[in-house]
Amino acid sequence: MNYIKSAVLVLSIITSSACKNENKQASEKSSEETITTKKEDKMKVLFVLTSHDKLGDTGKKTGFWVEEFANPYYTLLDKGVAITIATPKGGAAPIDPSSDSPDAATEDTERYNKDAEAKERIANTKKLSDMNPDDFDAVFYPGGHGPLWDLANDETSIALIETFNKQKKPIAFVCHAPAALKSVKDVDGRTPLVKGKKVTGFTNSEESAVQLTDVVPFLVENMLIENGGVYSSGADWGAYAIQDGNLITGQNPASSEKVAEKLLEALK
Repeated sequence: MNYIKSAVLVLSIITSSACKNENKQASEKSSEETITTKKEDKMKVLFVLTSHDKLGDTGKKTGFWVEEFANPYYTLLDKGVAITIATPKGGAAPIDPSSDSPDAATEDTERYNKDAEAKERIANTKKLSDMNPDDFDAVFYPGGHGPLWDLANDETSIALIETFNKQKKPIAFVCHAPAALKSVKDVDGRTPLVKGKKVTGFTNSEESAVQLTDVVPFLVENMLIENGGVYSSGADWGAYAIQDGNLITGQNPASSEKVAEKLLEALK
């Protein structure tokens, strides 16, 4: 009888220990799933920069405008957004020299200049054709004159914007970057995406002020209007951004922050 009692006691101890172990494993698994879910919940935004570095036939360089990248980059990064940077060619994204001068310096450009990690990412961008819209929650295009030559006609970029739009994800552009919308069609595959939508972008008068009207392949303001966009703008060089559905556009470098704020709000 004592033998039976001892066996029952041992069996009870083993069963209890096994249950505790199973509960611990279940708890650890639940914890791991929670951590994974939190990681998966992190918003992901694709930044698309130009690969073009020649300012027409002037012999001067162009590229992307640092402030138009830096402000949205840090605005989103500081809120925990995961950012991927891509260009049509991949590799180093060219910087417009004028945007890297003391006259164009801002708090964000100075932060960028001290940020070795960000500069490394700009020097080693992903190739745009390798990007899958399904992997991102939104796309953002900084300006600079470069997009007028490459992104305006880049088939990969055009298809990518159209896919983001079909998925009803935020698509944002600032300054000259709306040039990338030149040949983008709406969900019907025929109508210009900007037709009937409220948009803005670098004004004709701002282009005239920097004396590049006869250098650029087209004027952003004119293109948006010709494509049926309901174009509006604020004062030259003042901050102005507008949103129409999932489409967000900003007028000039000073508008970068407003575009970033609207994009961040659209991601919530």
